[in-house]
Parts: sequence; structure tokens; C-alpha cells
Amino acid sequence: MAKPSVSRDAFRGLFAFYAAKAHHDHNDVAESRLLNLFGSSEHIPDGLLELWSSRTELIGPEAVGNIVSPLAHQILDGGAQYNHASDFLHRLLRELDRDVH
Repeated sequence: MAKPSVSRDAFRGLFAFYAAKAHHDHNDVAESRLLNLFGSSEHIPDGLLELWSSRTELIGPEAVGNIVSPLAHQILDGGAQYNHASDFLHRLLRELDRDVH
């Protein structure tokens, strides 16, 4: 199995980054949700992470950022809640598919 171009740790860093923002903004609820996603991201299936890597390579980092940022802010604002990091990743993949097609 090939190593994904987006590592698990890099994906986990996404949640850590937004959790730090929530902490800075004194948003304890959002911080807790994001830290839960950070912890659960250790258990994302490798195949799903590889799919994420291949999709992000297709559309490029700027387009990915334009998709990830609003979805992450929905968590910060309380507009979205995910029970596991893979749920969030599935949502990202749906949005990436929509952007590609």
C-alpha cells in the first residue's frame, strides 16, 4: 500500500489548528469537539485517508483550503458536529467531489 501524500498526522494537525483557535477564542465547546476529532482521527481507515490524498492532489491546495475552512468554521460556530474524524472526512470528500465535477 502506497503512503498517502497527506499523512495522518497532517490531517490530525488540521483539528489541532482549529482547536487552538477555539481555545484562543475561549470557545470551550468547539475546542472540546475539535479535540475529540483530533483523537478519533488516529483511527481513520487507511483507505479513506488515501482517498483524501488522491482527491486533494487533483484539485490543489488552494481549492482544498476553500472547502476545508468553511466546514471547520461550522464546527467552531456550532453549525456542524461530527462524532468521528472519519465523518468529517467523508463530508470533505463529498465537497471535493462536488468541486471536481
